[in-house]
Amino acid sequence: MADLLPLFVNLAGRHVVLVGGGPVAAAKLTQLLAAHADVRVVAPDAHEEIERAGVAIARRAFVPSDLDDAWLVVAAATAEVNREVADAALTRRIFVNAVDDPANATAYLSGVVRRDGVTLAISTSGAAPGLTALLREALDAVLPRDLAAWVREAGRLRIGWRRDGVPMAERRPRLLEALNRLYGAGPAAAGEGRSDLPRPASTAGGGLPRGHVSLVGAGPGDPGLLTRRAAARLRAADLVLYDALVDERVLRLARRAQRFFVGKRAGRHALTQTEIHAVMIRAARRGRRVVRLKGGDPFVFGRGGEEALALGAAGVPFDLVPGITSATAAPALAGIPVTHRGIAAALLVVSGHDEELFATLIGAIAPGGVSLVVLMGYGRRQALARRLIDGGWARATPAALIADASLPQQAAWRGTLADLASGGGEMESGGPTTMVVGAVAAFDVCARSAAAGFSRAPREVIQAPGR
Repeated sequence: MADLLPLFVNLAGRHVVLVGGGPVAAAKLTQLLAAHADVRVVAPDAHEEIERAGVAIARRAFVPSDLDDAWLVVAAATAEVNREVADAALTRRIFVNAVDDPANATAYLSGVVRRDGVTLAISTSGAAPGLTALLREALDAVLPRDLAAWVREAGRLRIGWRRDGVPMAERRPRLLEALNRLYGAGPAAAGEGRSDLPRPASTAGGGLPRGHVSLVGAGPGDPGLLTRRAAARLRAADLVLYDALVDERVLRLARRAQRFFVGKRAGRHALTQTEIHAVMIRAARRGRRVVRLKGGDPFVFGRGGEEALALGAAGVPFDLVPGITSATAAPALAGIPVTHRGIAAALLVVSGHDEELFATLIGAIAPGGVSLVVLMGYGRRQALARRLIDGGWARATPAALIADASLPQQAAWRGTLADLASGGGEMESGGPTTMVVGAVAAFDVCARSAAAGFSRAPREVIQAPGR
């Protein structure tokens, strides 16, 4: 293969076609959206992350005309489909990035390090993507912690050199001398007595020092429900470790950061909890600002407490940014107040993933005495409903399920414990679903507002048969 020309491309607002709908395609979509490309996906079926991204999806096989008006095409399908894409791209003089398929590629996405306004790209011409990732991590580890100060100083000097007509041949040695002085002085001395020198790196990034971890709650999904502090932490981040329930629109706030999925999909963990601890600690000790991003609130069934203890034991500075928990947000967005004067004065939030523990917890309260909110219990709703009925809860107790709370596809089901116990409550969504049991589950305080056209969130309400 001929030597490649390293090239940084501005895809903002430009049409890019992504062929393929699997997990690999989903990862490439994240990169393209981070570059603000106008992406259209072509695939018979789309991965859940692609569905959540809000991009246009053509649910069918690839046809050559899909590349009309495209600036770039990314082929993340089978080798046969990639070959079709490559042939169509060749006739249209469009570059094609064929994922892990060098024979059908004319462009290669690189391993990228983004830090403080500096972008480094590493490529093995598609031959060894694993090595590319290792080299990226190695370069990121050796870059100076105060790189932002270097960038600001270089920019400041360049303005003066251009004004004074300093020849290009003289600028590099002068810059090297200036950076050596800056490096030797250390960040504390860099700005001593000089208002035009960069501020110490330890004060950059929204007031947070480098070598710091933020445990951040992403809320129920809609980026509009993020706290201002959560958004600020994401914008200042160098590294974001996120879970499966985090919306892609939230991730886009971390424009400068590397983003790694560390959650669970299809019952399989990308990393163990111990490995997540190790990644956070190692990155912080290398001077990076790390955001550990979780759906809802980190301290509500999010293992945030374990992570805080691990960081504290390792001596790593961290802060906590609470998020809006789905335990209250999901019912509220479906018009259900979890407490209501004269009807429900207490709220119990439980996890539904362990049926035996669930039975122990509800056995300690009077049947129907509280509003019960169950997280992570949709798949066991029938068994959990039967446990409640066996524990003395009335079969006619109102129940509700809210799926994809705060997102455009939000949907709610309403019925009774008896309906759930008999297998009811089937939802089409594969997203997170919150279960509410108690008299308040019969409420829909937003119904009148929605009828008048004032409801902001799309709401699909499903009633149990006979209701």
